[in-house]
Amino acid sequence: RARGRTYLSLVRAVVRRQPRLHIVQALGMAAEYKDNETGLHVIRMSHFSRIIALEAGFSAEDAEELLHAAPMHDVGKIGIPDAILQKPGKLDADEWAIMQQHPDIGARIIGEHDASMLQMARRIALGHHEKWDGSGYPAGLAGTDIPIEARIIAIADVFDALTSERPYKRAWSVEDAVALIREQSGKHFDPHLVNCFLARLEEIIEIRDRWAE
Repeated sequence: RARGRTYLSLVRAVVRRQPRLHIVQALGMAAEYKDNETGLHVIRMSHFSRIIALEAGFSAEDAEELLHAAPMHDVGKIGIPDAILQKPGKLDADEWAIMQQHPDIGARIIGEHDASMLQMARRIALGHHEKWDGSGYPAGLAGTDIPIEARIIAIADVFDALTSERPYKRAWSVEDAVALIREQSGKHFDPHLVNCFLARLEEIIEIRDRWAE
């Protein structure tokens, strides 16, 4: 949390001089690098999220706000020990319990603000690991009790994670990743938003190719 406060203090110091999106992306990238991800992950999944949101009926302004808030979805990983984040094998029960704290840590790092973008970022950080059937974490929310922004991020984040190579896994093909998302419709993911994702899949793949590793 202390490291998170330091990052946010740096954000506030430069907010008058840099575009908001670049600042938020930088904070998101800090968490991704800690987790053996690359900064391109937050760029890709943010754009995926915007496209899904537009298909789901978001206004252009609200979809743009989601684009800006999305990079902070995993900022809570700043507070998770490196030994857990970077463990090559499966986490044990105690380690998994610690990992499941990162949504709450992220929400505390972002804090409560009047700015609507930061309010959205907090909802996303807290809710993007919830699942449509109630089997997610940290609160076990189900269905529309999960904020719609977090439901959108869940699809965008998983699709990019599956189709990206990591030190511990090969990249899945687009076809295999799409098949899993279809299979998890109504379980992990909001069925309506899965349809929105599928309807705009061609654009999403274009974004993926444009920001390839």
